[in-house]
Amino acid sequence: MLRTLTSGLELDDDPRRVDVAAVHAFLSIESYWARARTAATVQRLVHEASRVVGLYDGLRQIGFARVVSDGVAIAYLADVYVLGPWRGRGLGFELVREAVERGPHRDLRWILHTADGHAFYEKFGFEPPSDRLLVRNP
Repeated sequence: MLRTLTSGLELDDDPRRVDVAAVHAFLSIESYWARARTAATVQRLVHEASRVVGLYDGLRQIGFARVVSDGVAIAYLADVYVLGPWRGRGLGFELVREAVERGPHRDLRWILHTADGHAFYEKFGFEPPSDRLLVRNP
């Protein structure tokens, strides 16, 4: 799936197009959730994801989202970002909408972890966890 946005930017779920070095650079330097990830780990996460969606300005990757799923009951949204100069234009909304609402996992139960994006993800139907959700951190 390749979708061109009105701004001329592109959303694409072709994993071969993902600039793994760019994703690793953002995650290991700018994110709060994945600073310890190695390039090899990011390569494997991209390769083994159920779906990846990249946001592109020409050949440059400016955003990313990763989906992990069993394909039947549950999907997990991870590693969502848009680079700073492109923020504030609704591109994060389009990126998440593509990953969650337009992909093959749209009818599944979704989960994600975030420290600061609660209001943003509520736009897609995400709610605070129930008293049944448990997390085991490494």
